Amino acid sequence: MKAYKGFTLRNMLVYFRNRQTVFFSLLSPIIVFVLYVMFLKGNYVDSINRSMGSLSTLIQAEDIDSLVNGLLLSGIIGSSIITVPFGTLGIIVEDRETRKDRDILATPVKRSEIILGYFTASAICALAVTLALLTVGILILQELGTMYWSAADLASLYGLTILGTLSSTAVSMAVMLFFRSSSACGAFLGILSAAAGFVIGAYIPVSQFSETVQTFCSLWPASGICTLIRGSLMNGVLEHMNTGIGGIDQGEFVRTIHNVFGFEEKIAGKAMSASAILLYVTLVTAACILINAAVYAKIYRKK
Repeated sequence: MKAYKGFTLRNMLVYFRNRQTVFFSLLSPIIVFVLYVMFLKGNYVDSINRSMGSLSTLIQAEDIDSLVNGLLLSGIIGSSIITVPFGTLGIIVEDRETRKDRDILATPVKRSEIILGYFTASAICALAVTLALLTVGILILQELGTMYWSAADLASLYGLTILGTLSSTAVSMAVMLFFRSSSACGAFLGILSAAAGFVIGAYIPVSQFSETVQTFCSLWPASGICTLIRGSLMNGVLEHMNTGIGGIDQGEFVRTIHNVFGFEEKIAGKAMSASAILLYVTLVTAACILINAAVYAKIYRKK
């Protein structure tokens, strides 16, 4: 156990000391934030204003800003859930490339402890980053305007972020099997950082894509988690807006927001319930953990 803790700590220190790796693992949320500041916020606000029609006098501009800010935070957290775990696991490829893994295997540390040490270190580092981003985002959004969150909403946000981060860590560890050099791994991280925003609907709502593309995006566990996070972030504001409308539109405005901005995961055109999304994410995570345990054990046994 002492060796496992020491190896885990070593992996964590390697990640946090490498500023370049930390930066690139945060590249996707940075891209989301920059695009939001440059033009996404204006586009979203204009789109919502056009959809209000005669309801514009019943909806406050502050609520619209809060709604759009919630979209930003969901995009930042959703993209972080994908890219941060992948960045923290780059040490596996680096150790393999520099043959440090041979030195590690020469120590008395058990093979199972080595595998678990990589996963644990990555999960802790990724959770530290994603939860810090979530906490800062919550504080900033609450300062900018009332979000009408309940204690259940906040608990859901943290729980979903933890589940999503652990799931992506397991998936990313399986993907690491395909890389043999740090340069290739870094190049893929750059591509992943750009693609993550599309998969979770941070740049363009997934609902605007074709049914086939929507299904593809929904197969990513992080996409489903981001959808649930989006709901926890903005349902309070939407309920407040719906109360202000007073039932004049029979809830049509809120339904439109749900449909346009991706509050549902759809596979083959059929919406998934929250419980179905959580079950799917859990099953994918468990499958990846089993794959990692079997494959990595076989790889290190051959050394």
